[in-house]
Amino acid sequence: MKIIFLVFFCVSVFAQNIVPVNQSKAGCGPVAAKKQTKNNKIMTKEGEKNVLGTDLQIAGKSPLTGFYRDGFCSTGDLDAGVHVVAAVVTDKFLQYSKARGNDLITPYPAYGFPGLKAGDKWCLCAARWKEAYKAGVAPPVILEATHAKALEFVTIEQLRNVEKQ
Repeated sequence: MKIIFLVFFCVSVFAQNIVPVNQSKAGCGPVAAKKQTKNNKIMTKEGEKNVLGTDLQIAGKSPLTGFYRDGFCSTGDLDAGVHVVAAVVTDKFLQYSKARGNDLITPYPAYGFPGLKAGDKWCLCAARWKEAYKAGVAPPVILEATHAKALEFVTIEQLRNVEKQ
Protein backbone atom coordinates (compact mmCIF):
# COMPACT_ATOMS: atom_id res chain seq x y z
CA MET A 1 0.00 0.00 0.00
CA LYS A 2 2.92 2.34 0.66
CA ILE A 3 3.97 1.83 -2.94
CA ILE A 4 0.52 2.88 -4.15
CA PHE A 5 0.72 6.00 -1.96
CA LEU A 6 4.21 6.82 -3.23
CA VAL A 7 3.19 6.32 -6.85
CA PHE A 8 0.14 8.52 -6.38
CA PHE A 9 2.16 11.09 -4.45
CA CYS A 10 4.78 11.12 -7.23
CA VAL A 11 2.02 11.79 -9.74
CA SER A 12 0.81 14.64 -7.53
CA VAL A 13 4.28 16.20 -7.33
CA PHE A 14 4.80 15.65 -11.06
CA ALA A 15 1.42 17.25 -11.80
CA GLN A 16 2.27 20.38 -9.89
CA ASN A 17 5.33 20.81 -12.10
CA ILE A 18 3.28 20.41 -15.29
CA VAL A 19 1.16 23.45 -14.49
CA PRO A 20 3.54 26.35 -13.83
CA VAL A 21 2.59 28.50 -10.87
CA ASN A 22 2.32 31.63 -13.01
CA GLN A 23 -0.14 30.14 -15.50
CA SER A 24 -3.87 29.63 -15.22
CA LYS A 25 -4.52 26.25 -16.78
CA ALA A 26 -7.98 24.89 -15.91
CA GLY A 27 -8.30 27.44 -13.11
CA CYS A 28 -5.08 26.38 -11.38
CA GLY A 29 -2.44 28.57 -9.85
CA PRO A 30 -2.35 31.96 -8.23
CA VAL A 31 -3.30 33.94 -11.34
CA ALA A 32 -6.77 32.42 -11.10
CA ALA A 33 -7.15 34.10 -7.72
CA LYS A 34 -9.86 36.69 -7.32
CA LYS A 35 -9.68 38.30 -3.88
CA GLN A 36 -6.66 39.17 -1.79
CA THR A 37 -6.06 40.38 1.76
CA LYS A 38 -4.00 43.36 2.84
CA ASN A 39 -0.98 41.07 3.04
CA ASN A 40 -1.52 40.09 -0.61
CA LYS A 41 -2.48 36.54 0.41
CA ILE A 42 -4.85 34.79 -1.97
CA MET A 43 -8.10 33.94 -0.21
CA THR A 44 -10.51 32.79 -2.95
CA LYS A 45 -10.24 31.22 -6.36
CA GLU A 46 -12.07 32.68 -9.34
CA GLY A 47 -14.55 30.41 -11.06
CA GLU A 48 -14.33 27.64 -8.47
CA LYS A 49 -17.15 27.07 -6.00
CA ASN A 50 -17.33 25.43 -2.63
CA VAL A 51 -20.07 23.13 -1.33
CA LEU A 52 -22.04 26.19 -0.20
CA GLY A 53 -22.11 27.61 -3.74
CA THR A 54 -19.83 30.54 -2.95
CA ASP A 55 -16.23 31.20 -4.06
CA LEU A 56 -13.80 28.50 -2.99
CA GLN A 57 -11.77 29.68 0.01
CA ILE A 58 -8.17 28.82 0.75
CA ALA A 59 -7.79 25.65 2.81
CA GLY A 60 -4.26 25.87 4.16
CA LYS A 61 -0.79 27.25 3.53
CA SER A 62 1.19 25.64 6.35
CA PRO A 63 1.63 22.92 5.40
CA LEU A 64 0.89 23.87 1.82
CA THR A 65 -2.04 21.73 0.74
CA GLY A 66 -4.07 20.95 -2.34
CA PHE A 67 -3.38 18.73 -5.30
CA TYR A 68 -1.69 21.69 -6.99
CA ARG A 69 0.02 22.73 -3.74
CA ASP A 70 -1.48 26.20 -3.94
CA GLY A 71 -3.48 26.05 -0.71
CA PHE A 72 -6.83 25.31 -2.42
CA CYS A 73 -8.78 22.05 -2.60
CA SER A 74 -9.04 22.36 -6.38
CA THR A 75 -9.13 19.39 -8.71
CA GLY A 76 -8.50 18.64 -12.35
CA ASP A 77 -8.01 15.84 -14.84
CA LEU A 78 -4.71 14.74 -13.28
CA ASP A 79 -6.16 14.51 -9.77
CA ALA A 80 -7.23 10.86 -9.73
CA GLY A 81 -7.81 11.02 -5.96
CA VAL A 82 -10.10 14.07 -6.18
CA HIS A 83 -8.49 15.97 -3.27
CA VAL A 84 -11.42 18.29 -2.63
CA VAL A 85 -12.42 17.94 1.03
CA ALA A 86 -10.82 20.60 3.22
CA ALA A 87 -10.34 19.05 6.63
CA VAL A 88 -8.60 19.67 9.92
CA VAL A 89 -6.97 16.29 10.45
CA THR A 90 -7.22 14.49 13.77
CA ASP A 91 -5.05 11.79 15.33
CA LYS A 92 -7.92 9.33 14.91
CA PHE A 93 -8.18 10.07 11.19
CA LEU A 94 -4.42 9.98 10.63
CA GLN A 95 -4.15 6.57 12.33
CA TYR A 96 -7.17 5.30 10.38
CA SER A 97 -5.71 6.49 7.08
CA LYS A 98 -2.33 4.94 7.90
CA ALA A 99 -4.00 1.62 8.75
CA ARG A 100 -5.77 1.78 5.37
CA GLY A 101 -2.43 2.16 3.55
CA ASN A 102 -2.18 5.95 3.21
CA ASP A 103 0.43 7.15 5.71
CA LEU A 104 -0.06 10.90 6.00
CA ILE A 105 2.02 11.10 9.19
CA THR A 106 5.48 10.16 7.96
CA PRO A 107 7.38 12.95 6.18
CA TYR A 108 8.55 12.22 2.62
CA PRO A 109 11.13 14.99 2.05
CA ALA A 110 12.04 13.68 -1.40
CA TYR A 111 8.49 14.53 -2.49
CA GLY A 112 8.17 17.75 -0.50
CA PHE A 113 5.69 16.15 1.91
CA PRO A 114 6.21 17.29 5.52
CA GLY A 115 3.98 14.70 7.19
CA LEU A 116 0.82 15.76 8.98
CA LYS A 117 -0.11 16.13 12.62
CA ALA A 118 -3.44 16.66 14.33
CA GLY A 119 -4.69 20.18 13.67
CA ASP A 120 -3.15 20.53 10.21
CA LYS A 121 -5.49 21.62 7.42
CA TRP A 122 -5.32 19.29 4.44
CA CYS A 123 -7.20 18.59 1.20
CA LEU A 124 -8.35 15.00 1.46
CA CYS A 125 -9.52 12.58 -1.20
CA ALA A 126 -13.32 12.67 -1.24
CA ALA A 127 -13.61 8.87 -1.27
CA ARG A 128 -11.23 8.47 1.71
CA TRP A 129 -13.14 11.11 3.68
CA LYS A 130 -16.42 9.30 2.95
CA GLU A 131 -14.86 6.00 4.02
CA ALA A 132 -13.67 7.61 7.26
CA TYR A 133 -17.12 9.15 7.77
CA LYS A 134 -18.75 5.72 7.54
CA ALA A 135 -16.17 4.41 10.04
CA GLY A 136 -16.92 7.26 12.45
CA VAL A 137 -13.47 8.87 12.22
CA ALA A 138 -13.95 11.61 9.61
CA PRO A 139 -12.07 14.77 10.53
CA PRO A 140 -13.90 18.11 10.75
CA VAL A 141 -14.34 19.89 7.42
CA ILE A 142 -14.11 23.52 6.39
CA LEU A 143 -17.16 23.94 4.15
CA GLU A 144 -16.00 27.23 2.61
CA ALA A 145 -12.77 25.56 1.46
CA THR A 146 -14.30 22.23 0.37
CA HIS A 147 -14.72 22.13 -3.41
CA ALA A 148 -18.23 21.63 -4.85
CA LYS A 149 -16.93 18.47 -6.55
CA ALA A 150 -17.08 16.80 -3.12
CA LEU A 151 -20.87 16.69 -3.46
CA GLU A 152 -20.44 14.02 -6.15
CA PHE A 153 -19.17 11.73 -3.35
CA VAL A 154 -20.85 12.88 -0.14
CA THR A 155 -23.90 14.89 0.84
CA ILE A 156 -23.89 18.36 2.31
CA GLU A 157 -25.58 16.84 5.37
CA GLN A 158 -22.66 14.44 5.90
CA LEU A 159 -20.23 17.34 5.62
CA ARG A 160 -22.28 19.50 7.99
CA ASN A 161 -22.33 16.67 10.55
CA VAL A 162 -18.60 17.16 11.08
CA GLU A 163 -18.22 20.81 10.11
CA LYS A 164 -15.44 22.63 11.96
CA GLN A 165 -16.97 25.18 14.26
